[in-house]
Amino acid sequence: MSKKGQHVVPSGGKWSVVRAGAARASGIYKTQKEAIEKATDIARNQQTELYIHGRDGRIRERIPSSRLRSTAKR
Repeated sequence: MSKKGQHVVPSGGKWSVVRAGAARASGIYKTQKEAIEKATDIARNQQTELYIHGRDGRIRERIPSSRLRSTAKR
């Protein structure tokens, strides 16, 4: 079974969290920081990678699931 990553992408002046391959966003947020926080929680729970896109829509950072687990809140 292939695990799908979470993407933080620009969306009409706001930021969306979208699962890879999904047609709809998991959530829409005012700031990229808010979207990253939510996407990190989702990716950590699902043990998937996190992809952060810039304003131009291109991936600017990829965070593997192993790094997300090591920075989990205690």
